[in-house]
Parts: sequence; C-alpha cells; structure tokens
Amino acid sequence: MPEPVRVLLVDDHTLFRSGIRLLLGRQPDFEVVGEAADGAEAVKLAHALKPDVVLLDLNMPGLSGVEALSLMLQDTPTLAVLMLTVSEDADDLATALRAGARGYLLKNIDADFLVSAIHRACAGEAVVAEPMTAKLVQQFRVASATPAAPREEDKLTPREREILGYLALGEANKVIARRLDLAESTVKIHVQNILKKLGLSSRVQAAVYAVEHGLGASEGNHLS
Repeated sequence: MPEPVRVLLVDDHTLFRSGIRLLLGRQPDFEVVGEAADGAEAVKLAHALKPDVVLLDLNMPGLSGVEALSLMLQDTPTLAVLMLTVSEDADDLATALRAGARGYLLKNIDADFLVSAIHRACAGEAVVAEPMTAKLVQQFRVASATPAAPREEDKLTPREREILGYLALGEANKVIARRLDLAESTVKIHVQNILKKLGLSSRVQAAVYAVEHGLGASEGNHLS
C-alpha cells in the first residue's frame, strides 16, 4: 500500500480545522500530521514535519497566508501548498498563485473536490476552484486585449510558447502531450526549459505569467 499523503492544516478557526481533520481522517490515503492556528506556527511546523501538502488559510492574524506561503517555499521550494479560503477576490487569487501556491480553493467546496484537489496538488497539478477559474479567464481576456511589451517570453521557442499557453489553462503534462502529439517526457523537458528561461520555480507561476502576458491557449479549455 502506498504511503499516505501527509497533510498540514493551517487555519485560525479551530472548528474548521477539526472538520477538515475529521474529513481527511476518514480517508485511508491521508494523514494529518499537524495543525497550526497562525502563519508563524505554520512555517515552523512545515519545516519540522515536512508534509506533502499544506492546506493554508489566506487571512489570519499576524503573519498572513501569503507571507507564510513565501517563507515555506523559501525553505522547501517543492512543497505543495493549497490556499483554502473564503476570499473570492481575483487579486487574492493572483497574489497567491504568483507567490507559488499550487492551487486556490474556496471553503465552500464539497468534500470530494477537496480530496481530489489534494491528490492532484501532490502530483504537481495546479488546482483552482471553479468560481475562481472564471475570474482567471477574465484576467486573461483583459491581458489579451492589452498586449504587454516584449519581455522574457521572447526567449521562448514557438513550441515553448504553445506549451506555456496550455500551462495557463492548468493542463497536466499528459494532456498537453496528447493535444500536441508529443511524448510526455518531451513536454516535461519543455516545461523545465520554460521555467528556467522565465526565471520561475513552478508551473503554477508559469500559468500566472502566461495569463498576465496574454499567452493563453484556446478559450475552449479551462483550469479545473
């Protein structure tokens, strides 16, 4: 049996943490390894416990969720952090993803989506709650209507720009490979080159970059 996904819960509401802990405790493939009530405590526990995934509230007293996220990723750049918040503000979404969050979830999501989101984040995918997807797409449309001045993306090859567009839509490597008739290993190499050329550390940051610079693929696709 594979090792369970080790999860750290961070939220200043004890009752909410208890509910998530009970939910994940019913799943044999999850283990809640710790809980924190504020950002500073979360950073310490993330360093000490080395979880696979952190569920992190956005707005907390003292150190904010985004500040805690940045400190966690400085310590462990590959850590999968999912923001779990009540905020449906597009700026909060963009700020969290730009800071390196693996995903952005709303607290009113159903249990099955949360379970799936944790697994997907652990596998390296970007996960954004459906109501926030529309706001991200709207930002893409605005960015497309006002093209940015030439920047780092000019270093990308046409194929890399094409793949960056699919990253903006949250597509996994396997899906991109199928759409472009490429080997998945080839897509992985392209993604690594994109991150290196743009000076980014994750595919989520690449997705945000693509949206902000109007480099998305077809609107028929979407983050999920």
